[in-house]
Amino acid sequence: MYLLGYDIGSSSVKASLVDSQTGKTVASDFYPRTEAEIISLRPGWAEQRPEQWWDCMKHATASVLASSGADPKEIAAIGISYQMHGLVMVDKDRNPLRPAIIWCDSRGVPYGEEAYKRLGPDACLPTLLNQPGNFTATKLAWVKENEPETFAKIDKIMLPGDYAAMKLTGRIATTVSGLSEMMLWDFAKGAPSRMMMDHFGFPASILPEIVPTFSNQGEVTPEAAAELGLAPGIPVCYRAGDQPNNALSLNVFNPGEVASTAGTSGVVYGVLGDVNYDHRSRVNTFAHVNHEPGQTRLGVLLCINGTGILNSWSKRNMAPDGISYPGMNELAAKAPIGAAGLSVIPFGNGAERVLCNRETGASIHGVNFLTHDRSHLLRAEQEGIVFSFMYGMEVMQQMGMKLAKIHAGHANMFLSPLFRNTLAGVSGATIELYDTDGSVGAAKGAGIGAGIYKDNNEAFESLERIEVIEPDTANAAAYADAYALWKERLNAILAR
Repeated sequence: MYLLGYDIGSSSVKASLVDSQTGKTVASDFYPRTEAEIISLRPGWAEQRPEQWWDCMKHATASVLASSGADPKEIAAIGISYQMHGLVMVDKDRNPLRPAIIWCDSRGVPYGEEAYKRLGPDACLPTLLNQPGNFTATKLAWVKENEPETFAKIDKIMLPGDYAAMKLTGRIATTVSGLSEMMLWDFAKGAPSRMMMDHFGFPASILPEIVPTFSNQGEVTPEAAAELGLAPGIPVCYRAGDQPNNALSLNVFNPGEVASTAGTSGVVYGVLGDVNYDHRSRVNTFAHVNHEPGQTRLGVLLCINGTGILNSWSKRNMAPDGISYPGMNELAAKAPIGAAGLSVIPFGNGAERVLCNRETGASIHGVNFLTHDRSHLLRAEQEGIVFSFMYGMEVMQQMGMKLAKIHAGHANMFLSPLFRNTLAGVSGATIELYDTDGSVGAAKGAGIGAGIYKDNNEAFESLERIEVIEPDTANAAAYADAYALWKERLNAILAR
């Protein structure tokens, strides 16, 4: 028996086929081979055609079926992970009315700012747990004002994963977690946010029905089965945004558990067991995958834009020609902790929410021409990324988050021993590295939703832990001093 997981990303769609008994991945592939097209008609705009995601699903599915030789009739359930905060609008015939406005599109920003100013923090924060920000609801507000003819034709709005599920099952639905990331869920009332719907003038009819995250959310139609090469009747039993799903993939379900990724941008995602929020909204709070009545499970998300993108910039522009990433890590490790007083502020990839949406730019501080060389600069760059994580993690700690252990995939910047040792050293947390990804997590989430696994621990008992990094207590003071100097320099920038 198999489980099929999809990860609907903005770069590609990945599919993984998992053996439900062993928990092992039988086949995995993604499409397209090059990055998927993002339409950007103006600066700050980012759109994709929902039909493109479906086409990619067809190619990826065909590949995993062919390479595995699996009988589609032996697939017991399907799970979906997806890029968060996108806006898909369909008419009564379920056709997209325009390209989807995706997560990295910023046109909703002024609408979120206006809503927060008009409604006020005392109304927004206790109910939404966030500022309205640049999320799905504010993107829809832009459509309402700028494309009224499109808005008038809307039958339902959806997130990217909801669209994929609709194409598979013919059923339009979303989850509480999905509505919370849209900024359309009222945590105080446990219902869709009437406040936000009324403020923006959205009719209640455009919201999809709500289904549990783990449940039979519809079955593959004969039409979809024919297009994908699947058997009709396979249930879709799980859906979640990419960051909650990444946490699920690392078996992060309970209060105090934390997941992290460090690709182009970096994320720390921790689970809270009570309703709370940051009063300055420097981190985002959404319903986690296992949030339900009587069981509060909130995902607190810290996102740092300037993470792997700084590391790759450094490789292109500062590292010796032809050096590999492992070679660059070895060179950086030659410098001492704290890089002999050199600090890099990594916020060079746009406005950072953790800085209250300030755009400070990246900067280098404390250069000494007689002391510093490339090794110091490369070490300071990786330390600066870690310190930006720590800066945001302190906000999470103020909300009651415990950060004793961090689960991470063995990928991207977590491949760097310097990076992970610095994170363990400055935070005092143990870091556990695992071999997993989003589409595999979605497949196992489907197994939970279908009742194949009794709980998350059974679903992820085969999760392979690759390495454990304990905090370097002998050098704790050196890490603390380096972070304190970095933070002093950042605060000086923010005070300008």
